[in-house]
Amino acid sequence: MPTHAAGVQLLGELAGSGYREPPSLVRRGDGQTLQLTPLLYQVMEAIDGVRTTDEIAGTVSSATSRSVTGADIEKLIAAQLLPLGLLQRPDGTEPEVKRANPLLRMRFRIAVTDPERTRRLTAPFARLFTPFVAVPVLLAFLAICWWLLFDKGLGSATHQAFEKPGLLLLVFLVTLLSAGFHEFGHAAASTRGGAAPGTMGAGLYLVWPAFYTDVTDSYRLGRVGRLRTDAGGLYFNAIVSVVIVLLWLATRYDALLLIVATQILQMLRQLTPIVRFDGYHLLADATGVPDLFQRIRPTLRGLLPWHWGDQESKVLKPGARAVISLWVLLVVPMLLGSLLLMVLAFPRVLGTAWASIVEQQQHLSTAWSTGDVGGVAARALGIVAIAIPVAGLVYILLRVLRQTVTSAWQSTRDRPVRRGLAGGAAVAVLAALAFVWWPDGQAYRPVQAYESGTVLDAVRAVAPMAGQLRAGAQDDTVVLWPADAALPTADSPALSLLLVPRNPGAAPAPVGRPSPAAGEDTGSGTDPPAWVFPFDRPNAPDGDGSQALAVNTTDGSVVYDVAFALVWADGGTVDTTNEAYAFASCSGCAAVAVGFQVVLVVGQADVVVPQNLAEAVNYNCVDCVAFALAQQLVLTVTGPLSEGSMTDLAGLFEELAEFGRNIRDVPLSEIQARLSDIRDRMAAVIQADPAAVPAVDPAATPTPVPSVAGSSTPGPSPAAPGSATPDPAGTPDPNGSQPAGPDPAEPSVPVTPAASPPATPVPSPTPSAVAPPTPTPSATSAP
Repeated sequence: MPTHAAGVQLLGELAGSGYREPPSLVRRGDGQTLQLTPLLYQVMEAIDGVRTTDEIAGTVSSATSRSVTGADIEKLIAAQLLPLGLLQRPDGTEPEVKRANPLLRMRFRIAVTDPERTRRLTAPFARLFTPFVAVPVLLAFLAICWWLLFDKGLGSATHQAFEKPGLLLLVFLVTLLSAGFHEFGHAAASTRGGAAPGTMGAGLYLVWPAFYTDVTDSYRLGRVGRLRTDAGGLYFNAIVSVVIVLLWLATRYDALLLIVATQILQMLRQLTPIVRFDGYHLLADATGVPDLFQRIRPTLRGLLPWHWGDQESKVLKPGARAVISLWVLLVVPMLLGSLLLMVLAFPRVLGTAWASIVEQQQHLSTAWSTGDVGGVAARALGIVAIAIPVAGLVYILLRVLRQTVTSAWQSTRDRPVRRGLAGGAAVAVLAALAFVWWPDGQAYRPVQAYESGTVLDAVRAVAPMAGQLRAGAQDDTVVLWPADAALPTADSPALSLLLVPRNPGAAPAPVGRPSPAAGEDTGSGTDPPAWVFPFDRPNAPDGDGSQALAVNTTDGSVVYDVAFALVWADGGTVDTTNEAYAFASCSGCAAVAVGFQVVLVVGQADVVVPQNLAEAVNYNCVDCVAFALAQQLVLTVTGPLSEGSMTDLAGLFEELAEFGRNIRDVPLSEIQARLSDIRDRMAAVIQADPAAVPAVDPAATPTPVPSVAGSSTPGPSPAAPGSATPDPAGTPDPNGSQPAGPDPAEPSVPVTPAASPPATPVPSPTPSAVAPPTPTPSATSAP
């Protein structure tokens, strides 16, 4: 007399199934849900521990209108039901069941509540699914998303949270609690539909800790009930967002809005149907196919022409088959690509995690020594948040390796040829891993802020593509480096001039500057002039950048170009550039470029990476000088400067403009000193203003070092500015030629220092005075 195993539940036929013949569901005592054919399910229904196999056969025959004998029942029990762990053994003992262990399942589960406690805790929330509550909440959530993402923004919220570690810790804790409340939504929705939720707990899914709720009983519901259960967690995230915005209206703490942002991000992540998130279950219940991953292999086989007639490829209804086939074609390449990227990026991720943990540990020590409890908790959580994903990544890679080896070993049993091929493939894989993960000087280098992090960058990190140099990419080429100079590294880069040969047969590259550079001979035709230097012309400055570009190709002349600018940077990323380029290709000539820029950072900036560049190059030059000077002053202010400070600043800029108009009368040896004096006085005016952020050392005045580049050739010096020799740049050439370009009496960039910041500033907690290091002036000789 067969008997059900302990804990077995018959859930019935899957409503809204995508199968042509809907399966019936049975749940084992360990929580595993199985799909049975209608015949096997009828057998399970007929088994009650009292009927014999012959009596069970009679009951099944009546229910299915098929002739079933007791011998048939014994065969089905021995071959199907006993191996599945659904029945007790003949001696009355419980079967040993082996739960399915797919790669993409939650690990290390820890149950927090039993089914009865889950029901008591979540049942009161089932009322939130009534339409007169759900509709207003969802409409309010949509309005909040639009307001926060397209109107209010998150800048002030981010600044406030990171300025006060206690608020950041509060955001983290509320976000963590909301993840648990998300699971309440699934359980409450299941209760609303009439199903009984199971245990609730936590575990590790992929590389992150996660909460879970057992809602297997919802399979007994119809399609609408299952979809409501799947979306219940997302609905509760929306409820959290609405409640947080109401708290923000009462307190006006902008940091609370970060919680809303985390809810939106969590909802978007949950909607991903690639892995077992809410989006995956929504797709499964919408199509009526409970386990999508089980359909990957049959679907791929069914796409092959010689398997079109297989019965397995025809078990789904046409609509469900089309959706599942599309899902398989999207998910399989994405999963394989993600696995490949995990392998390629693992060394960089490990190096970055270690560097971040060391940095967080240093901050934690500082907070501990100052008694900052909130800072200690925030840094400790930061270390945990860094370590857990790396540990999860290692676990996934080890699981993939173990499952691959186990599957290959079992599938090649008693097949020596296939086993030999599998062994050769394993050796090749290990060799590839050793090549990718070998600890050379760059493999475990931490990821830097300037790296783009694209898929191609991950590939180039393993196999750099030489000869394809472009801005912002990491490639290989051959360079000449001074024997007595230290080689640059990724952590300690060096600014250098890279000459990239052009294709002799190619047309000249288009000019990236709207007008000729100062001193550049434009010729008499309408075509752009030939660029005589063996490198591309510098691109025009982007955005609020400034550039002085002096190009001299006329013998016996001196060319000047100056660019002065005052830039207001309002938060976000401050990457303003200040450039000075002096290029000379002539005899008895000089090119002088001077760039001066003041950058005022209003409020808090997330990234401050200004660039101050000076470049001077002589090419095919005889008795020529190229001089480039770039000075950049970067300071932080909390808001607009006072009227008095703006007046003083305008006076200094007028003095600077006058200096630019008469720069040809200033000897080269004095230009840097004159600009440094004006810069120091501007810094004093700004720092004396009430809006200025106080310096860390009140006695220290920021004096950024300028970037200077010089290049000269031996021989008689050309006529220097300010000397008694007539200025060749201002005197017509005896042959009738004169340098082209803008009027040297005017600066190339107009200055309007009285402008006010474009937006309301946010207070900045730390001062910012930034200037890059000074390259050593270069001296080159040319024939």
